[in-house]
Amino acid sequence: MASQAKASTCCGKSAECVCAKQATCSCGKQSALHCTCDKATSENSVSGPRCSCRARPAGECTCERAATENANPIAVGVSACACGVRPADACTCEKATDGKFNPSEHETDFTTKQ
Repeated sequence: MASQAKASTCCGKSAECVCAKQATCSCGKQSALHCTCDKATSENSVSGPRCSCRARPAGECTCERAATENANPIAVGVSACACGVRPADACTCEKATDGKFNPSEHETDFTTKQ
């Protein structure tokens, strides 16, 4: 069985997760999950609630959907998931059905593969 190419909560704009490709680490110098600055240890982790593409922590999205992604579901009157950070129908923490999804495991490295 082939591995899933994008998170179940991804924006769905194409076969690949567009948002995960746009996401950057908090310093903005590297792609999300490929941080090399002094925050690399925490930036390159995929634990806890994440944004829809799973590349950034929930509430810290950096893609074009950041305004929507970073909104607190309770503040906008939407039921929250068990961790209280994401909408109930879009859980991205370890309790989600694909909670261990790591977008960096589905990237193609064109710089080292021939």
